Amino acid sequence: MLSLIGLIGGLALLSLLIFKNINIIITSIVCSLFVALFSSMNLYDAVVGTYMKGFTGFLGNYFMVFLTGTIFGKMMELTGAAQSVANAIVNKFGAEKALIAGSLACGVLVYGGVSAHVIGFSVYPLVLTLFKAGNLPRRFTPAVLAFGTITFAMVAPGSPQIHNIIPGQSLGTTPMAGTVVGFISIIVMFILGWIYLQRAVRKAVANGEHFIERPSDAQTIPELESLPSPIISAIPLVIVVVALNALHFPLEVAIMIGTLVGGALMWKYLGTGSRILGGLSNAASSALTAMANTAAVVGFGQVASSTPAFGMVLDSLTNVPGSPLIGAAIAVTVMAGLAGSASGGMAIVLPLLAPIYGARGVDFNALHRTAVIASGCLDSLPHNGYVVTTTNVICGETHKDAYPAVGMLTVVIPAIGTALAIVLFSLFPNLP
Repeated sequence: MLSLIGLIGGLALLSLLIFKNINIIITSIVCSLFVALFSSMNLYDAVVGTYMKGFTGFLGNYFMVFLTGTIFGKMMELTGAAQSVANAIVNKFGAEKALIAGSLACGVLVYGGVSAHVIGFSVYPLVLTLFKAGNLPRRFTPAVLAFGTITFAMVAPGSPQIHNIIPGQSLGTTPMAGTVVGFISIIVMFILGWIYLQRAVRKAVANGEHFIERPSDAQTIPELESLPSPIISAIPLVIVVVALNALHFPLEVAIMIGTLVGGALMWKYLGTGSRILGGLSNAASSALTAMANTAAVVGFGQVASSTPAFGMVLDSLTNVPGSPLIGAAIAVTVMAGLAGSASGGMAIVLPLLAPIYGARGVDFNALHRTAVIASGCLDSLPHNGYVVTTTNVICGETHKDAYPAVGMLTVVIPAIGTALAIVLFSLFPNLP
């Protein structure tokens, strides 16, 4: 009982401190000590041994993925390729379809391997321009960016985002695991999200809301002549996806091939040598920060998973009546929500679920896709780093104004997608 109290209290404390924007590394260590104390664990061993095992293990497994992905995103940013692809999609749809245009622009870049934060800064000026042209309430701009970036495209089969790679480490699956059910689920998620966005914005407009300009609004969109062509800009995105899924290269290799080809094709847009070196330096720093933050959460999870209470909870979840995928989905999404990290939640839970479900003959392809979609539900609660950055920093909106739409699109819609995936995997277990 004490162990259970400590586990629940530690998870609640972790969520609270992250929400209060206290440094995640300090927070994770403090919460690890809290959990260890209630489980009568040796506090020194819990931090120096167990916590650091999870921390360094995650760093060792995924640092190159984070680094190469950040460098790829920086190349797409410096050359203007991300901006060019987004421009092409947005111009295709026009201001009258601002909601779907902005979301699709983000989704295409995500599926091509560009990091979420690069996408936000690249696409936001375009979305803002469309909202201004359509006289739409700007409080919905974070919802458009978040919907396109951290929902359907992030969890799609074949996606080169780390969320789709982590399950393979524990399950031995490929990024295309659960292909048919995965694509059906994300298509439904996209349609439902699009319908919700249109209705929510239409209702706001009917209530008298409209676009309000701010002094801080600036014309940050480069002229089209200063950008590479959309076709050339899209080549690195296609190469990453093909190299990962058709040629079966490791993700790090696929991303570096895309980076090198993109850099060669768009060399003149990279700028001076100092600009390139500065971009690489910035990418390395960003990768290390993002990696350390996620590893800290995994370190806490390592301590939490070593407690007697965690074993009891996991046993309960893995014995939920009905499909075994239900318990897996609940475990992944709850841990992702408490940690504020989809990748962190999966990295904690899946290594523990794999041997249990493997012994029961559960299809790992179905488990892979279900876990990936489920990880994108509660991870985007208000304290999530991406949500905070996109809402407050990039878009300059408040959580009070913007989060209701963000929450509906990034929590409720993915939950529906998760439920649909479980139903389809249960009814049609032989689908590829």
